Amino acid sequence: MQGMSERQYAAHVGLSRGAIQKAKAAGRLVLHEDDSIDAAASDQRRAETTDPSKTRKPPAPKLKPVPEAAVAAVGDTLREQGMAVPAVGGGTTFLQAKTANEVLKAQERRIRLSKLKGELVDRARAETLMFRLARDERDAWVTWPARVAALMASELTAALGDGYEVEAALMQKVLETHVRAQLDSLAEIRPGLA
Repeated sequence: MQGMSERQYAAHVGLSRGAIQKAKAAGRLVLHEDDSIDAAASDQRRAETTDPSKTRKPPAPKLKPVPEAAVAAVGDTLREQGMAVPAVGGGTTFLQAKTANEVLKAQERRIRLSKLKGELVDRARAETLMFRLARDERDAWVTWPARVAALMASELTAALGDGYEVEAALMQKVLETHVRAQLDSLAEIRPGLA
């Protein structure tokens, strides 16, 4: 056999055997005397006689676009770990993205383990508990002057001696004024849980 068989030529050009048989019947292939196909001459004849608009182009690979936020997250993770970060618009390699993914998985597992050990608490729960604690403390200070005013008034009267008397109601009013002023100044402080 001098040339290729129909099956071999079909594999050579990436077409089906039926398409090669049709091209052979239409005279678009160059054949040797033993009816085998002359590959080089047939390729040239097919290129000359084939209408380019009717040829099938291989489908373009379907790539999903990667969101910029994901690419930025990969860069941030690599930067945190002291690894090389691709230039802006330079693209992230598969290896860099995979490395960043593995680093993030390890960080996530470390956080989960810390929560299980009780080393970490839920932020919303901590803020709720801190708010309750601060509110209870404030309420205790607001009611404090009423509880101690009479005691303080009697102690001051005893300390000042005869002729002086401090009224409990006046003492309570003065204490409430100072306690509220202090609580107002504390209310301006807004510590953040950063």
